[in-house]
Amino acid sequence: MRTRQLGLVVALIIALMGSLGCHAPVESARVLKPASRAVVEANVRLFMTAVAHDVTSEGPMAWQRYFADGPEFFMAVNGQLAFPNGQAAAQAIPQIAQNFQHIELRWGGDLRLDVLTEDLCVVGVSYTEVIELRPGVKGMPQGTENGYFTGLAERQNGKWRFRDAHWSLPVAPAKVP
Repeated sequence: MRTRQLGLVVALIIALMGSLGCHAPVESARVLKPASRAVVEANVRLFMTAVAHDVTSEGPMAWQRYFADGPEFFMAVNGQLAFPNGQAAAQAIPQIAQNFQHIELRWGGDLRLDVLTEDLCVVGVSYTEVIELRPGVKGMPQGTENGYFTGLAERQNGKWRFRDAHWSLPVAPAKVP
């Protein structure tokens, strides 16, 4: 009798495990219809264009409009955490902006979008940034930088903002002995 019960339990577990892969995806992970995906992609492309335009015309202060201001936000630069949250970014940006005479941000033509939901989209794109610092500012990069940017764009209250961001510069290839 005990063997039969154990066999029944094993059969139920196997049946349950087999059926898990057969259910429809949960609501939050559903696949977007092509029309919805296209709308998100178009809106995020416009958002990215606005970011580059505003940072170029207004300087680093424009970033405050485009970074989420809550605890969910973080930004890393070259593998180092630059801002652990939105409040830290909001506090630091005015001080950082004082160092810039001019900045020009251009996204590359290789923008990649990974639409996750109607309100979330991963972005990846090469960038060129031309930085001119105010006279006497030391310890900050100046000149032209070319790198890669990734971020998670999130739409809240009808506006797109970066929930997360990462900037990276290319590293020199390792020398082979």
